Amino acid sequence: QVQLVESGGGLVQAGGSLRLSCAASGRTFVNNLMAWFRQAPGKEREFVASINWSGTSTYYTDSVKGRFTISRDNAKNTVYLQMNSLKPEDTAAYYCVAKSSWSGSYYYTASDYDFWGQGTQVTVSS
Repeated sequence: QVQLVESGGGLVQAGGSLRLSCAASGRTFVNNLMAWFRQAPGKEREFVASINWSGTSTYYTDSVKGRFTISRDNAKNTVYLQMNSLKPEDTAAYYCVAKSSWSGSYYYTASDYDFWGQGTQVTVSS
């Protein structure tokens, strides 16, 4: 099992920045895939970004490209999501997720991932 704990959420004004962190513990998988999803009230859970084990392959949903950056520090078992130029439409609960193994494909649906954190709330005021 893998435990994922997110932190770093909060309230920020539009145009501001936040950095989310996700600490992983328990069993670790070489060649895993880590990602962030988000869910706003009344909306479907949405893929935000993913990163492979080595950090050489990242994907972003179109709405955050150029504003968000996903990164990881394997020595600390931690994944980050740097969010800049935040907009009110970025308001959501953000979830850190993990896929046990990565085959090189682009995984953007919730069911593709094996482990989920409890989420951290991000609220962007206008």
